Amino acid sequence: MIQKVLIANRGEIAIRIIKACKELGITTVAVYSEADKEALHVAFADEAYQIGPASSIDSYLKVEAIVNVAKITGCQAVHPGYGFLSENMELCRMCEEEGITFIGPSLDNLSQLADKFEAKRLAKTAGITVIPGNHEVIETTEQLQKEAGKLNFPILLKATHGGGGKGIKRCENLEELLHYYEIIKKEAEKAFNNQGCYIEECIQQFLHVEVQILGDSQGNIIHLGERNCSIQRKMQKIIEETPSPLLDEEIRTELCEAACRFSERLNYLGAGTVEFLYDYKKKCFYFMEMNTRVQVEHPITEMISGVDIIKEQITIAAGLPLSCTQENIQLAGYSLECRINAEDPENNFFPSAGKIDFLVLPTGSPGVRVDTFIYSGYQVPLFYDSMLGKIIVHDKTRAGAIKKLKVALETTIISGIKTNVSFLLAVLSDHDFISGHYDNHFIEENIQNEYFNPKILKRA
Repeated sequence: MIQKVLIANRGEIAIRIIKACKELGITTVAVYSEADKEALHVAFADEAYQIGPASSIDSYLKVEAIVNVAKITGCQAVHPGYGFLSENMELCRMCEEEGITFIGPSLDNLSQLADKFEAKRLAKTAGITVIPGNHEVIETTEQLQKEAGKLNFPILLKATHGGGGKGIKRCENLEELLHYYEIIKKEAEKAFNNQGCYIEECIQQFLHVEVQILGDSQGNIIHLGERNCSIQRKMQKIIEETPSPLLDEEIRTELCEAACRFSERLNYLGAGTVEFLYDYKKKCFYFMEMNTRVQVEHPITEMISGVDIIKEQITIAAGLPLSCTQENIQLAGYSLECRINAEDPENNFFPSAGKIDFLVLPTGSPGVRVDTFIYSGYQVPLFYDSMLGKIIVHDKTRAGAIKKLKVALETTIISGIKTNVSFLLAVLSDHDFISGHYDNHFIEENIQNEYFNPKILKRA
């Protein structure tokens, strides 16, 4: 079994991994930037080492520095969490060369799934429908126009190595497509070190549904149900839930079986998420991509399944079999998660930084979980993602889970900085959300309504 793990991340996911390691009796090593020297993951880990200045490029994205710390401290494994280097082939390759276990998929898995075209090809061989579009990198504007002529507008222009809502632009006509082509290429080069682009037909109304899978080195693949991640603002998830209220059992079964079938073709190792777009009017789904890491929203799956996904990642990496089979997975009840962000809804969600003067979190209630890294007196830095934490709830019914999440938000106090708590409460109080009849357009269709006017949003 692994005895010592370096966590190559920060924030709530670093703390989540540290807690799982401690429960498994594993020693933890944290790395941190100059801006994070007062961060909780630094305090909670058994050892902690500064690896660079505030900028993530000079700290959390420095592969060589992270591997060097792992070597110096005698770590047998590195856990990358999500974001940063979680899907980075260089980190995985360097770990292999140094005899360090990468807690994640194999290098082959990362290579196959980093290539969006190869992923789509594999999906098709697994009998899964893919979104109509071109299946090679677009090299010229002439090629772009030719491929666009085969599709219907609106068209999505995407970076081949994009993710997390980055490197993607919806284009309503050819003029917009040509305009954004060079822009997306430059953004992709900067963010992903690869300027490759492709286009897909834009499915107008859909649910963003993903299936959590786990695979071990013995060839076992299981799923832990699906998650609905359709409440998004600018392609960034805000609220996730499981199970999805608009899926019937037949479609749910088809989705989960397709995700397992795809993962089996890859001999997938570790935790992964197969993502789909579900056209609920036509009752058909399309393969979108597979994320080769733990997702931000993994806690809602843990709540309904009772499976600790982080612990499974670690034990799988150690060569152990899955702790459960598909037959003994019992998905029970409903779970929702909302992301609390340091942003100002009254000022176009502009990021907010500064000192947290006073903090009250909704602890002590059955079925309520808070994953966070903030505390009273904590200085929220400007350099990283705006997410401060997540509130996750579980209940026997969806209505009960919504009420529980609203109460949790109403009893959350974060003073000194701006947050999106009032906005989250507005979403949870909306009739369409409560009824479960919402899709990917929910935020953009409601953001202009009086109910969602930031000027009238008040913390309950």
